[in-house]
Amino acid sequence: MNFKKWMLGFIAIIFATVLAACGTDQDNKQANGGPEADQQQEENKGNESNGTDDKEMEHSGSGEVPEGLKEAENPTFPVGSKAIIEASHMEGMKGAEATIVGAYDTTVYTVTYTPTDGGEKVENHKWVIHEELKDVGEEPLEPGEEATLQASHMKGMEGATATIDSAEQTTVYMVDYTSTTSGEEVKNHKWVTEDELSPVEE
Repeated sequence: MNFKKWMLGFIAIIFATVLAACGTDQDNKQANGGPEADQQQEENKGNESNGTDDKEMEHSGSGEVPEGLKEAENPTFPVGSKAIIEASHMEGMKGAEATIVGAYDTTVYTVTYTPTDGGEKVENHKWVIHEELKDVGEEPLEPGEEATLQASHMKGMEGATATIDSAEQTTVYMVDYTSTTSGEEVKNHKWVTEDELSPVEE
Protein backbone atom coordinates (compact mmCIF):
# COMPACT_ATOMS: atom_id res chain seq x y z
CA MET A 1 0.00 0.00 0.00
CA ASN A 2 2.80 2.36 0.93
CA PHE A 3 4.55 1.49 -2.33
CA LYS A 4 1.45 2.43 -4.35
CA LYS A 5 1.15 5.76 -2.52
CA TRP A 6 4.82 6.41 -3.12
CA MET A 7 4.45 5.63 -6.84
CA LEU A 8 1.38 7.88 -7.16
CA GLY A 9 3.24 10.67 -5.40
CA PHE A 10 6.28 10.22 -7.63
CA ILE A 11 4.13 10.26 -10.79
CA ALA A 12 2.36 13.40 -9.57
CA ILE A 13 5.72 15.14 -9.04
CA ILE A 14 6.92 14.12 -12.51
CA PHE A 15 3.66 15.34 -14.06
CA ALA A 16 3.89 18.69 -12.27
CA THR A 17 7.51 19.10 -13.38
CA VAL A 18 6.61 18.43 -17.02
CA LEU A 19 3.77 20.95 -16.87
CA ALA A 20 6.05 23.56 -15.33
CA ALA A 21 8.66 22.95 -18.03
CA CYS A 22 6.03 23.37 -20.76
CA GLY A 23 4.89 26.62 -19.21
CA THR A 24 8.45 27.91 -19.04
CA ASP A 25 9.07 26.90 -22.63
CA GLN A 26 5.94 28.73 -23.74
CA ASP A 27 7.02 31.84 -21.82
CA ASN A 28 10.44 31.67 -23.45
CA LYS A 29 8.88 31.40 -26.88
CA GLN A 30 6.83 34.52 -26.23
CA ALA A 31 9.81 36.39 -24.82
CA ASN A 32 12.31 35.24 -27.41
CA GLY A 33 10.33 35.50 -30.62
CA GLY A 34 7.51 32.94 -30.56
CA PRO A 35 4.40 33.41 -32.72
CA GLU A 36 2.82 35.86 -30.27
CA ALA A 37 6.00 37.91 -30.09
CA ASP A 38 6.32 37.89 -33.88
CA GLN A 39 2.75 39.13 -34.19
CA GLN A 40 3.39 41.89 -31.67
CA GLN A 41 6.56 42.93 -33.51
CA GLU A 42 4.62 43.12 -36.78
CA GLU A 43 1.95 45.26 -35.11
CA ASN A 44 4.62 47.56 -33.72
CA LYS A 45 6.20 47.88 -37.17
CA GLY A 46 2.81 48.75 -38.58
CA ASN A 47 2.28 51.43 -35.98
CA GLU A 48 5.70 52.90 -36.69
CA SER A 49 5.06 53.01 -40.42
CA ASN A 50 1.72 54.79 -40.06
CA GLY A 51 3.47 58.05 -39.28
CA THR A 52 2.26 61.38 -40.57
CA ASP A 53 3.90 63.63 -43.11
CA ASP A 54 5.16 65.61 -40.18
CA LYS A 55 8.04 63.21 -39.45
CA GLU A 56 9.58 63.65 -42.89
CA MET A 57 8.39 67.12 -43.82
CA GLU A 58 10.89 69.92 -44.02
CA HIS A 59 9.40 72.43 -41.59
CA SER A 60 11.20 75.53 -42.86
CA GLY A 61 11.94 76.42 -46.45
CA SER A 62 14.34 78.64 -48.34
CA GLY A 63 11.74 81.18 -49.38
CA GLU A 64 12.51 80.58 -53.04
CA VAL A 65 9.52 79.98 -55.30
CA PRO A 66 9.36 78.11 -58.63
CA GLU A 67 9.99 80.03 -61.81
CA GLY A 68 6.80 81.30 -63.41
CA LEU A 69 4.75 81.40 -60.21
CA LYS A 70 2.56 84.51 -60.28
CA GLU A 71 2.00 86.67 -57.24
CA ALA A 72 -1.65 87.17 -56.32
CA GLU A 73 -2.81 90.68 -57.22
CA ASN A 74 -5.42 91.05 -54.49
CA PRO A 75 -5.07 88.20 -51.98
CA THR A 76 -7.49 87.82 -49.06
CA PHE A 77 -4.44 87.77 -46.77
CA PRO A 78 -1.86 90.29 -48.03
CA VAL A 79 1.87 89.82 -47.53
CA GLY A 80 2.81 90.97 -44.03
CA SER A 81 -0.64 90.36 -42.57
CA LYS A 82 -1.54 87.82 -39.88
CA ALA A 83 -3.85 84.81 -40.10
CA ILE A 84 -4.73 81.72 -38.09
CA ILE A 85 -3.78 78.39 -39.65
CA GLU A 86 -6.69 75.92 -39.72
CA ALA A 87 -4.71 73.15 -41.43
CA SER A 88 -2.90 70.35 -39.61
CA HIS A 89 -0.31 69.23 -42.20
CA MET A 90 2.18 69.05 -39.34
CA GLU A 91 2.00 68.77 -35.57
CA GLY A 92 1.73 72.19 -33.92
CA MET A 93 0.41 73.87 -37.05
CA LYS A 94 -3.33 74.06 -36.42
CA GLY A 95 -4.28 77.15 -34.43
CA ALA A 96 -0.90 78.84 -34.89
CA GLU A 97 -0.79 82.51 -35.84
CA ALA A 98 0.92 82.90 -39.19
CA THR A 99 2.61 85.81 -40.89
CA ILE A 100 1.98 85.84 -44.63
CA VAL A 101 5.30 85.80 -46.51
CA GLY A 102 3.96 85.26 -50.02
CA ALA A 103 0.63 84.92 -51.85
CA TYR A 104 0.36 83.30 -55.28
CA ASP A 105 -2.40 82.34 -57.71
CA THR A 106 -1.95 78.83 -59.09
CA THR A 107 -3.37 75.32 -59.24
CA VAL A 108 -2.76 73.24 -56.14
CA TYR A 109 -2.74 69.46 -56.09
CA THR A 110 -2.95 66.66 -53.62
CA VAL A 111 -0.68 63.87 -54.84
CA THR A 112 0.24 60.27 -54.13
CA TYR A 113 3.82 59.16 -54.74
CA THR A 114 6.53 56.73 -53.64
CA PRO A 115 9.63 58.55 -52.32
CA THR A 116 12.85 58.16 -54.27
CA ASP A 117 14.73 57.25 -51.08
CA GLY A 118 12.82 54.00 -50.64
CA GLY A 119 10.31 55.27 -48.11
CA GLU A 120 6.71 54.14 -47.95
CA LYS A 121 4.11 55.47 -50.37
CA VAL A 122 2.74 58.89 -49.41
CA GLU A 123 -0.95 59.33 -50.17
CA ASN A 124 -2.92 62.55 -50.64
CA HIS A 125 -0.01 64.82 -49.78
CA LYS A 126 -0.96 68.49 -49.40
CA TRP A 127 0.14 70.55 -51.25
CA VAL A 128 2.09 70.61 -54.50
CA ILE A 129 1.55 73.50 -56.90
CA HIS A 130 1.49 73.36 -60.69
CA GLU A 131 4.86 75.09 -60.98
CA GLU A 132 6.45 72.30 -58.93
CA LEU A 133 5.64 69.69 -61.59
CA LYS A 134 8.16 68.94 -64.33
CA ASP A 135 7.38 69.60 -68.01
CA VAL A 136 3.60 69.72 -67.68
CA GLY A 137 2.86 72.85 -69.70
CA GLU A 138 0.50 75.56 -68.53
CA GLU A 139 -2.80 73.69 -68.45
CA PRO A 140 -3.80 72.22 -65.05
CA LEU A 141 -3.61 68.44 -64.73
CA GLU A 142 -6.63 66.28 -64.00
CA PRO A 143 -7.00 63.69 -61.21
CA GLY A 144 -5.46 60.41 -62.31
CA GLU A 145 -2.74 61.98 -64.44
CA GLU A 146 0.93 61.53 -63.54
CA ALA A 147 3.80 63.99 -63.29
CA THR A 148 7.33 64.22 -61.91
CA LEU A 149 7.69 66.24 -58.72
CA GLN A 150 10.24 69.04 -58.53
CA ALA A 151 9.30 70.05 -54.98
CA SER A 152 11.42 69.12 -51.98
CA HIS A 153 8.93 69.64 -49.15
CA MET A 154 9.68 66.13 -47.91
CA LYS A 155 12.59 63.72 -48.10
CA GLY A 156 12.49 61.63 -51.27
CA MET A 157 9.90 63.85 -52.91
CA GLU A 158 11.98 65.55 -55.60
CA GLY A 159 12.15 63.43 -58.74
CA ALA A 160 9.36 61.07 -57.66
CA THR A 161 6.52 60.21 -60.03
CA ALA A 162 3.22 61.39 -58.56
CA THR A 163 -0.41 60.65 -59.34
CA ILE A 164 -2.72 63.64 -59.12
CA ASP A 165 -5.49 63.02 -56.55
CA SER A 166 -7.19 66.41 -56.73
CA ALA A 167 -6.69 69.78 -58.39
CA GLU A 168 -7.96 73.22 -57.41
CA GLN A 169 -7.38 76.74 -58.71
CA THR A 170 -6.82 79.01 -55.70
CA THR A 171 -4.45 81.33 -53.86
CA VAL A 172 -1.66 79.62 -51.96
CA TYR A 173 0.39 81.19 -49.21
CA MET A 174 3.90 80.83 -47.89
CA VAL A 175 3.88 81.49 -44.14
CA ASP A 176 6.00 81.91 -41.04
CA TYR A 177 4.62 80.63 -37.73
CA THR A 178 5.60 79.26 -34.36
CA SER A 179 4.61 75.67 -33.57
CA THR A 180 1.93 75.48 -30.88
CA THR A 181 3.46 72.27 -29.50
CA SER A 182 7.25 72.61 -29.76
CA GLY A 183 7.68 76.37 -29.89
CA GLU A 184 9.82 75.91 -33.01
CA GLU A 185 9.87 78.83 -35.42
CA VAL A 186 8.91 77.66 -38.89
CA LYS A 187 10.00 79.88 -41.75
CA ASN A 188 8.71 80.00 -45.33
CA HIS A 189 6.41 76.99 -44.99
CA LYS A 190 4.97 75.87 -48.34
CA TRP A 191 2.00 75.75 -48.83
CA VAL A 192 -1.22 76.78 -47.12
CA THR A 193 -4.34 77.42 -49.20
CA GLU A 194 -6.76 80.28 -48.67
CA ASP A 195 -9.36 77.86 -47.27
CA GLU A 196 -6.87 76.80 -44.59
CA LEU A 197 -6.51 80.31 -43.14
CA SER A 198 -8.87 82.39 -41.04
CA PRO A 199 -8.67 86.03 -39.94
CA VAL A 200 -7.10 86.93 -36.62
CA GLU A 201 -9.82 88.05 -34.24
CA GLU A 202 -9.30 91.59 -33.02
